[in-house]
Amino acid sequence: MKLIRLHLTNFKGIKSFTLEADGKGVDIYGDNATGKTTLMDAFLWLLFGKDSANRKDFDIKTLDESGEPLHGLDHEVEAVLEIGGKHIKLKKVFKEKWTKKRGSAEALFSGHTTDYYIDDVPVKQKDYLDRIEQIATEDVFRLLTNPKYFNEQLHWQDRRQILLEICGDISDEEVIAADKKLSKLTEIMDGRAMDDYRAMLKAQQKKINEELKTIPVRIDEATRGLPDIEGLDAKKAADKLSSLKNSIKKKEQALVRIDSGGEIAEKTKQMRELEAGLQELQNERAAKIQKQIEQKRAEMNAIPFGALGEIVVHKKTLEGNEQVIEALSPKLQELRDRWHEVDGKTFAFKQSDTCPTCGQSLPAEQLQATREKALAEFNLQKAEELKNITQQGKDAKAELERLKTENMGLQTKIAKLQKQHEQDEKKVIAIRKEIERLQQQAVMPDEKYSKMADKVFELQKEIEDLKAGTQDEKNKLREKIEILEESAGDAEKILSTISLHEQGKKRIEELKKQEETLAAEYARLEEALFLTEEFVRSKVRLLEEKINSKFRMARFKMFNVLVNGALEETCETLYEGVSYSTNLNAGHLIIVGMDIIRTLSEHYGFCPPIFVDNAEAVTDLPKMDAQVIRLVKPEIETEAEREKYSKLVVKIEENEKIKEAV
Repeated sequence: MKLIRLHLTNFKGIKSFTLEADGKGVDIYGDNATGKTTLMDAFLWLLFGKDSANRKDFDIKTLDESGEPLHGLDHEVEAVLEIGGKHIKLKKVFKEKWTKKRGSAEALFSGHTTDYYIDDVPVKQKDYLDRIEQIATEDVFRLLTNPKYFNEQLHWQDRRQILLEICGDISDEEVIAADKKLSKLTEIMDGRAMDDYRAMLKAQQKKINEELKTIPVRIDEATRGLPDIEGLDAKKAADKLSSLKNSIKKKEQALVRIDSGGEIAEKTKQMRELEAGLQELQNERAAKIQKQIEQKRAEMNAIPFGALGEIVVHKKTLEGNEQVIEALSPKLQELRDRWHEVDGKTFAFKQSDTCPTCGQSLPAEQLQATREKALAEFNLQKAEELKNITQQGKDAKAELERLKTENMGLQTKIAKLQKQHEQDEKKVIAIRKEIERLQQQAVMPDEKYSKMADKVFELQKEIEDLKAGTQDEKNKLREKIEILEESAGDAEKILSTISLHEQGKKRIEELKKQEETLAAEYARLEEALFLTEEFVRSKVRLLEEKINSKFRMARFKMFNVLVNGALEETCETLYEGVSYSTNLNAGHLIIVGMDIIRTLSEHYGFCPPIFVDNAEAVTDLPKMDAQVIRLVKPEIETEAEREKYSKLVVKIEENEKIKEAV
């Protein structure tokens, strides 16, 4: 596609300008504000209704010295394009629409209209846009027309999508297949996604590392906790303990024989039976009282306590209504003041009795008719405004009354709910007191229990009196038993100390084996994580190499590798290692943009004219298959040059060969 001719009429301050490009490369020179960028804006507006900054709402109308649009002008852009060896003429006319109302002598501005032409034939907007769509979509056209569009007007995600569309993505399987060192990943990942697998490895490593940190501390604690067993003999201690236990058993049997006298045994039997009866009586009494306590707790739990929550909700509603009421009162006063202000307006009308066109005096009936019409319009507007203010006042007052009524109802509900809540609190307090009374009753013996306890006490005294005669003999046996038990305790301590020492050593060995196992597992995870890092590096390298191979100068960073090793998608353009968005100079911005256009043009099979704004930043543009229109601000050193370039200067290239930029 080539631009043959571009003509502007009353477009963004250019009264009339024709660019006869004839499909060749064009250099357009001009000082600032002479209209270089306007040519590009006009071309894009003709096609898509937007300027070079991708804005629809830019002002194309010519302005006067005060910045106001000049009325009554048609704003036109016309272009002749060569597509596939054939010419097509496109034209758009943006004009003001003026309407004369019935009975009015003057036409009033009522908006704008846009007319569309293809080969000088008027067409509908839809047919016009459909014809342009047949040539190329707007997105593709803008990509291939403006060297800065790809990098400065597309979101990075859209840039990335275009590059992947051109070159294709790299799957995990392709990355693994490209490097034999990564072949293990297919098996150990077990169908997981790479990001999920890396996250799992790191989580497992973190858990193992935390456990490894604690094991030396636990070994040290277990070592310091080992009891000293120097000089202790487990076999001797066990034999001695066995002998002592046999002696204790014999002495205890002798005590039993003394206590098993006839009358003593009978009274002891009676006492045991009474003690069993006491326990049974106590159990029955406790169960009965516990059942009563549970019933009381069930009664307490059945109290709903919903009133308090409703009180909180109603109070919040009440508070919100009060805030609205507080805001409505000044609003009502403001509406009253506004009503009186509008009502007090009076009709003021100034009219010349001389015709502005011919200078003759206007007929009295025409002057009166004009005044009456103006008065009617004033009264109608005033009535409408008063009606609107009155309606707003009624609505605000109705809302105020509604909120006050609602607040009265809420206060009634809150009082009722507060009373209900107090009643619920009283019920709970009464039930708690009853539970405390029952709990105290459970520990107080009744008459039947007291009588049985007295009988047990009497039997105990009788048995003690019977045993008094044999007490001396029993005391001697008990003294011997105590001595034997003390010796047995010493032997048990020795055996316990030796046992604790053996258990501690066993625990230390278990911790050491656990440490070895965890260390081996950590090493396995480290190896797997290293493979995933190699995978990440390989994927980044393969994808970026695949994409960068499509371009001569532009390079693209498609991923950011985060601190945790994960990949974060991005799309950053680089030129000679320098980022487009940070440190690239103005000339290289254009050069790398032209290189991107070259590859995109090959992909889309379409080469529209390329507008290079600020082309003075580049000495030699890359060689392109498309028509290049350079917009250049020349260096101006003399007044003659300033005068020359105060208007656009067009140079048509006779030789289209352009040196490759280095």
